[in-house]
Amino acid sequence: MPQDDSRSTTNPSSRFTLVALISGLLLLGMFFGASLWIIAAVAAFLLLALNAWLTKTWATAVHATRSEDDAEVKLGSLVPVRIRVHNRSKVPVLWVLIEDLLPKRATFFTPPALELSGDRIRVALLWGKQSEILDYQIRCNRRGYYQIGPTVLETGDLMGFYRRFRVGSPPSYLTVLPEVVSLTRYEIGSRRPIGEIRMRENVMNDPTRLRGIRQWQPGDPMRSVHWSATARTGTLHSKIYEPSSVIGATLVLDLHRHTNPTAQEPVRSDLAITAAASIANALHEANEPFGLATNGRDAADRIRQEGWSGDHRLRGEAANAAGMKDENERLRPIMLPPDRGTTHYAELIRSLARLERTDGLTLPELLVECESQLSSETTLLVILQRCDEASIAALIALSRRGRSVTVMINTHDINDYSEIAGPLIASKITTLHLASFDQIQDVCRQTLVR
Repeated sequence: MPQDDSRSTTNPSSRFTLVALISGLLLLGMFFGASLWIIAAVAAFLLLALNAWLTKTWATAVHATRSEDDAEVKLGSLVPVRIRVHNRSKVPVLWVLIEDLLPKRATFFTPPALELSGDRIRVALLWGKQSEILDYQIRCNRRGYYQIGPTVLETGDLMGFYRRFRVGSPPSYLTVLPEVVSLTRYEIGSRRPIGEIRMRENVMNDPTRLRGIRQWQPGDPMRSVHWSATARTGTLHSKIYEPSSVIGATLVLDLHRHTNPTAQEPVRSDLAITAAASIANALHEANEPFGLATNGRDAADRIRQEGWSGDHRLRGEAANAAGMKDENERLRPIMLPPDRGTTHYAELIRSLARLERTDGLTLPELLVECESQLSSETTLLVILQRCDEASIAALIALSRRGRSVTVMINTHDINDYSEIAGPLIASKITTLHLASFDQIQDVCRQTLVR
């Protein structure tokens, strides 16, 4: 709820100096019998009191309401913001500064994450019972979780003796969902046979996928004999099956600051999240299970942990409250177990939209923390930018313990990819190179050779 009490920012030393001057005029007038000095002192005192009363009245009379609620929008959407500022008293408010705050990180880079059309700051004169509308539009250029507001109101007397700040309306929260790219084909299988995708190497035949028939050869099992063709030709024939595998995946995203350097932001982390959202979409359309495990921070954590307070003595304090913490040592991973369905897909996309880099768990610590919760029925599709020796060792150990591990390396430089992929390929771990946005569509189009 908006705060009804306002805070004065009058400098105490200035106020003391003014009161001292008025007292000095009164004493001099009484001592010398100068009535003009006494009148001047009384007038100055009345003027000071009037300014204080006007400032308090103006600050408490102005009320702001926000029309929009929390929203989830797609990338590129245009979101209207409308704030109504109303003077609830009959006393005219000669000036009020209206500012709707936005987090600083949303205005960085070119283009900014939130691109504004219109003014979010305005100075208005409000007559008695009059209202003023502050409206502007936000174009969402980058996925994320953003706090829109609060609306801060500033007013004061005409002589500059007093200034007061109020939070007129609480903030709303905007979730910009990541872009989803339709994959041409998804061919990453797990070690569980008899599934939905065909494999090149015949590890285990899938009796549900008949590819053809051929003449029987010594060593063919009798259960593979095609009795209809045998009866028709008088010669033994055997069935030929296609090897296959299930295609479910648990997406493991590494968003630690050390392995996601600031110099590559926000391009590489957004690219990783777009790739993860696209893979989840492909699995959702195929009605296959998909899950998520990440060491990233949920941007909504700040709101849940701190709440939101609208009482600010200075407008700068309200501006700081509109931003997210720069550091957050999250020691609990974000986990979504593999599942199917529209509700699960929407929850996963919403979680991806809010993810941010963190200073908490590293990738090896994440894998140790959540290994017992990772499904053995799905492929662990790890998406990372950099991979140190500890991370490589953790991934190889997972593979040796029977997990199906595929690593997607999110780097533009082929040399960086080769350096990371070498030890993994030597350990028979499939690696994929995610170099740019254009490659998301085809990055999972690789049949595993086992």
